[in-house]
Amino acid sequence: MNARSALFDLYGDHLRQRGGKAPIAALVRLMAALGVAAPAVRTAVSRMVRQEWLEPVRLPRGPGYALTPRGLRRMDDAAHRIYRDLEPWDGHWHLLVVERVRERARRERLTAGLTYLGYARLDETTWIGPRSSPELDPLLAAESVRAERFRSAYEGDAHGLVARAWDLDGLARSYERWLADAEAALAAPPDSDEHAFAMRSGLVHEWRKFLFRDPGLPADLLPAGWPGTRAARFFGTEAARLLPAASRFVDRCLGVSPADREGSDV
Repeated sequence: MNARSALFDLYGDHLRQRGGKAPIAALVRLMAALGVAAPAVRTAVSRMVRQEWLEPVRLPRGPGYALTPRGLRRMDDAAHRIYRDLEPWDGHWHLLVVERVRERARRERLTAGLTYLGYARLDETTWIGPRSSPELDPLLAAESVRAERFRSAYEGDAHGLVARAWDLDGLARSYERWLADAEAALAAPPDSDEHAFAMRSGLVHEWRKFLFRDPGLPADLLPAGWPGTRAARFFGTEAARLLPAASRFVDRCLGVSPADREGSDV
């Protein structure tokens, strides 16, 4: 498991609900349960500090790292999408017409960022998404890109528009593969709290990859028998089943009791 991605999972899935901060020693212990060595953890943390996702803090249990305001926005938005806690679609599409970006590195960062936020490219400068994102303005500002925005209902063939913008066949196959792999990986119950933490982390880690491909399209615009629905149901059930044991392991590594968790400095 990539150290940086695993840290994003850890902060979003566990630490965000515990004040969004943790001592570096606890981060190392938690990541060791996922097979990530201490040097890789420290390197990933340093990179996330440079990218302004984390910031160093002094905690009662020693030096640590906390989510920045940017990191908090990312974790909160990701959590809504991971657990499919999305507002009902209002029937309007959000269109962006961005200026041409000639520098390759900036163009690639912009493309990756817009894709993550749930937008799909219609042509070289036009992007479409079913919902707006609170992270759009920071993304455009970071890349110094101007964009015109439109919000409108689409009066044409909405199913054809979705099929044009998103690879539904490829996405459906990915959901089917994910579901088969997840069912096999979780067939046997965990034998310890640490094992439950590792199992849940793996589940969330693989599921989070769909954030880069599925913006949460409206159900009535998806094909009948959409496998993403079955996959999401399985994910929600298994994530909830593994959470109590996984949380006990996290609390033990942080050195706090569940009763003291809310709002505590760890």
